[in-house]
Amino acid sequence: MDTQKPKFYLTTAIAYASYKPHCGNCYDIVLADAIARYKRLCGYDVHFLTGSDEHGQKIEDAAREQGLSPQVYVDGMSAQIKAVWDSLNVTYDRFIRTTDEDHVKAIQAIFKKLYDQGDIYKSEYEGKYCVPCESFFTASQLKDGCCPDCGRPVTDAKEEAYFLRLSKYQDRLLKYYEENPDFFQPESRKHEMINNFLKPGLADLCVSRSSFTWGIPVEFDPRHVTYVWLDALSNYITGVGYHPDGCGELYDRYWPADLHVIGKDIVRFHTIYWPIILMALGEPLPKQVLGHPWLLFGEDKMSKSKGNVVYADELAERFGTDAVRYYLLSEIPFAQDGTITYEAFIAKFNTDLANTLGNLVNRSIAMTNKYFGGTVVRPAAVEPLDEDLRRAVADTVRDFAARMDTYHNADAADVLMNLARRCNKYIDETAPWVLAKNEADHPRLSAVLYNLLESIRVLAILMAPFMPATAEAIFDQLQVSRDTMNYDTLTFGTTDTFTVGEAKPLFQRLDAEKVLAELEAELQAKMKAAAAAKEPDAPAFAPILPEIAFDDFGKIDLRVAQVVECEPVKKAKKLLKLTLDDGSGTPRTVCSGIAKWYTPDELKGRRVVVVANLKPAVLCGVESAGMILAADTLDENGEDAARVLFVDNLPIGSKLR
Repeated sequence: MDTQKPKFYLTTAIAYASYKPHCGNCYDIVLADAIARYKRLCGYDVHFLTGSDEHGQKIEDAAREQGLSPQVYVDGMSAQIKAVWDSLNVTYDRFIRTTDEDHVKAIQAIFKKLYDQGDIYKSEYEGKYCVPCESFFTASQLKDGCCPDCGRPVTDAKEEAYFLRLSKYQDRLLKYYEENPDFFQPESRKHEMINNFLKPGLADLCVSRSSFTWGIPVEFDPRHVTYVWLDALSNYITGVGYHPDGCGELYDRYWPADLHVIGKDIVRFHTIYWPIILMALGEPLPKQVLGHPWLLFGEDKMSKSKGNVVYADELAERFGTDAVRYYLLSEIPFAQDGTITYEAFIAKFNTDLANTLGNLVNRSIAMTNKYFGGTVVRPAAVEPLDEDLRRAVADTVRDFAARMDTYHNADAADVLMNLARRCNKYIDETAPWVLAKNEADHPRLSAVLYNLLESIRVLAILMAPFMPATAEAIFDQLQVSRDTMNYDTLTFGTTDTFTVGEAKPLFQRLDAEKVLAELEAELQAKMKAAAAAKEPDAPAFAPILPEIAFDDFGKIDLRVAQVVECEPVKKAKKLLKLTLDDGSGTPRTVCSGIAKWYTPDELKGRRVVVVANLKPAVLCGVESAGMILAADTLDENGEDAARVLFVDNLPIGSKLR
């Protein structure tokens, strides 16, 4: 931290720790990294925060499906996210996890502060819930009966919960929009928020859940865990040391954030919920939110269920990290979705990186070595073609900064590539190979090569936020100190002498037909392997028991009950003792032989079906009043297993029939 420099604090939306990030997820982090690198080159003291969002029902369910505890599951997923970010050469200052101890303690204190001052209150939620989006909706908000955000089916939900009084701050938020017109980027996002959410009136926000347990416990009411948005959004302040009881040096230096970089699908949460949380806490609001568009595969949003997922780290391994970074940053317009296909990626790689940029650098350095033993000096004479090239360099410096200052990164990439094209045109105009034939023209040849090398030097500095490794490779071939790779040396003519190194290709042109064939073969191999790794066979079909009369079946009372407590039975390795809330007002104890397949933590908070009128029996010293329903099946090793029937979407006490 350099307190003498102007500060710039930027964040990304933290990645949800339920799956490996694909290319569409990676645009967030690469865009933010390019901005961070640009600001550092401009002389800012940059603090860059990213991380993983690790709580919620979706993660609890995913962990259970894999037979893992939620903590072990998110430890693995968070490491995977971090590895993908690192594969893209991202220069974050902190990777925060919402399971980090400092974050957990701060969230608990935030919740209590807002509750104590009356901004959070307890009530009951009843409505529609989307598990993938972890969002509640009213029936009128649904689209064709499904989630309006992701289009998936929703479930009925009814549970006790705490709520944040959004409506209390609605007018104040609108006033903030009016007084801070730059708060939204692009501007169109603001009209969407006002017309779709603020004008119809804000409903108070659910900020706790009591139907699952994987979350930050509410300290004064441990049956509740803090719900996703209060937990996840607050990382932007806890990540720099915020705590209601006192903040540290980082928070005092960097907050408010200068920029939140997020996807357009979560603009509502960052421009309505998050500002209101900060208003309630009495903290300054972020200066700007950039809701960028999506990267689509062809014409569709990337989705594992659609089978159109492209992974950035796999692309980087095959084609190079800088090639992936360049494609992401150059292909997505400021306010429109971009696309990726393997064909488009290879075409841009060959056209921009191999032919235009790579060819320019390679032949300029090769000619310097061939004609002058690798050394040229700044010329005294400047001809009209040289003046034109110098103006192009100066215009590029100005235009690139203008685009990057307003986060028009695709336009900035065009500016860079236009300069490379202009340099190639300069080679055609001056024809160095012709000048080399006549010794009298060698001073002019030296001047031409100097002008090319100096233009390339400036180009390398500008491209460093986009392609940092490539910029460093160019500086190495120019044999210019990397210490001069900053925006103070962008003036043409800064270098007196170039003594270049060996010309090494930056990007080898790809054989599109060959690469596409290889990719298709790999895809077929993956599909074949997935088919081979099919689910284990079902257990042998058990004979059906003798028929019973309908009246006999009517004697069985099946009820929905929630597991309140769960612990092993000391005298039995197979038994778990479950304390159930069946809606009667009296706790029910049931023993179940499922200890081999479930831990107590995996069952707490879940809703099960219990045979409520089964005659009590004493099992290993514990009286069991009922039985929970489970299915006999086989695990992935073909061994006998049991799977409990969970009914988390049904109200406690419901009778099954």
